[in-house]
Amino acid sequence: MQVKFRIGVMPGPWPAGPEGADLVWKLVDLCERTEIDSIWFSDRLSSPLPVLEPVTTMAAVAARTRRLKFGPSVLIAPFRSPVLAARELAMLDYLSGGRVLPAVGIGVEQEREFKAAAVPFKERGRRTDEAIQIMRRCWSESEVSFDGEFWKLERITVLPRPVQQPLPVWIGGNSEAAMRRAGRLGDGWIPSFIAPEPFRAGVEKTCAFAAEAGREVPGDHFGALLNFWLDDDPARARALAAPFIPRGRVDEATLAACTAFGPAEVVRERLEQYVAGGGSKFVLRPMGPSERMLEQLERLAAEVIPPFHRR
Repeated sequence: MQVKFRIGVMPGPWPAGPEGADLVWKLVDLCERTEIDSIWFSDRLSSPLPVLEPVTTMAAVAARTRRLKFGPSVLIAPFRSPVLAARELAMLDYLSGGRVLPAVGIGVEQEREFKAAAVPFKERGRRTDEAIQIMRRCWSESEVSFDGEFWKLERITVLPRPVQQPLPVWIGGNSEAAMRRAGRLGDGWIPSFIAPEPFRAGVEKTCAFAAEAGREVPGDHFGALLNFWLDDDPARARALAAPFIPRGRVDEATLAACTAFGPAEVVRERLEQYVAGGGSKFVLRPMGPSERMLEQLERLAAEVIPPFHRR
């Protein structure tokens, strides 16, 4: 199998003021004119910091670009009607000529967000599994009838269909349940805040879960989200990133192993550790001041990405 190595980006901390809207276009234009493969947008219903809503922002990207791929990292499936989500993603793929990279997950461990969406927190996993099945069928079948625990469909048709057939569904999440979901229902696995060794073990588990279900996840459909900050001085890079590190989400040892702060070779070396564990698709996110985000992505596009895309 010929493996293509690809690196996309996710916006880092976003400015709260009106300058944020102008930054969207500068960010998208930078990604389009460089070798950045794709741009990804986080999905949060409520956040203490500004976060771009993924579906509407992806529509803006589709209209603004001709080459750049884009996706949600990840779309919180339990928040949405799966038919509506299927129609929105299909339309984005149709209008962009096949550039959507759907990635879905169950969402963060914030029960208040699920209450705001009128979704019971304990149902999020089962709802996600059911939603993935419905979306995949809506993208490939002329009529879909479905009798599930949460959704009942009678002869539903979603047109236009996606350009990509099949439209690959990536699964986010670090848990074994996420790996099992990727093996049973998905086409790829892309966790975040995971160290290289647990990532390697996760790739093996996902493949084993797929085999149990009589399926196979393509070998080049594994990757990870990596937070980084480029600076010739690693200590200065860590100091700039420190205020933006989400405390309490992961332990210090994991955080040290799944981030890259320092010169370009530090980022490349970290990526190589994930490559050794089976990764080939990566989303890199600058962890530092928003006013320096574009500068960081320029450096990433010039100093880190080209060697990976030419392997």
